[in-house]
Amino acid sequence: MTDAKHETTEEDRRKELKVLLDKVAAHPEHDLTAERERIAVLKQVLTA
Repeated sequence: MTDAKHETTEEDRRKELKVLLDKVAAHPEHDLTAERERIAVLKQVLTA
């Protein structure tokens, strides 16, 4: 097994954003502050 570094791509960020948005939508009753903060960061990075 190799320890090749994985470069984070825009596609990776889009996938992460979708997963987080789905999680927040599925569980609005939970305190997902960290997830919401990450969503804001991802949106900012993707629109920059």
